[in-house]
Amino acid sequence: MISPTPPARSSVQVRPGLDLYLHEAGQGSPVLVLHGGPGPGSLTLLVDHLAARHRVLAPTHPGWDGTARPDDLNSVPALAALYLDLLAQLGLHDVTVIGTSFGGWVAAQTVLDDREGRISRLVLMDAIGPVIPGQQVTAPTGPPSPGPAPAGGPAPRGGPSPQSTAALRAYAGPAMSDAGLLPRFSAVACPVLVIWGSDDTVVTPDFGRAYAAAIPHARFELVADAGHLPLREEPKAVLALIDSFLTSRDATAPH
Repeated sequence: MISPTPPARSSVQVRPGLDLYLHEAGQGSPVLVLHGGPGPGSLTLLVDHLAARHRVLAPTHPGWDGTARPDDLNSVPALAALYLDLLAQLGLHDVTVIGTSFGGWVAAQTVLDDREGRISRLVLMDAIGPVIPGQQVTAPTGPPSPGPAPAGGPAPRGGPSPQSTAALRAYAGPAMSDAGLLPRFSAVACPVLVIWGSDDTVVTPDFGRAYAAAIPHARFELVADAGHLPLREEPKAVLALIDSFLTSRDATAPH
């Protein structure tokens, strides 16, 4: 096993005038981890786990946690293009991209727009993005926070902070979906693991099954007793699924 390097938190200038806040840890094959509404802190467990065997890149979406979001960074395709620029700047290939909820949408878009073939695998966890006939996206709910979140402060346990919510709306638009996304999934050539919480009420398991069914080489895995954030609720089960997917010699075969 490769010993993980200590995490490095840095600001990387991906484009002139745009600095991306990036948490980097570990050595090995690269993994890009994309967070959802609650912010990068919600994926710390995953980043720390993967860093034992992989070089993990965990950016903060511009607009979250007090970071600046340029006016022209106002859509999911624009955010995906930023991450493809990051991979190009770092010279990375054979990249696994993992995204949860909104981050799953960004991850899927990044794979679809990867013209240079840098991405080799995709993991989606309770992802939003496509319009699924007969299915709706319901705003997440959770235990009430003890008070209003400070500007740039951590998200309440039940969802994103007000600042992060504003950034999410800027990227996702009022519909919180892309009607043209689902038909494009037929072009995804890399193996895909789709993980879903059995009790997710934000995007139901039926939404997840339809999501996976639209992707040629996708495998759908339901995590029992988990909701919209299965990594938080059933971490051992989720990490075992991801580890198996990343290490299996059969991961490139259709399921």
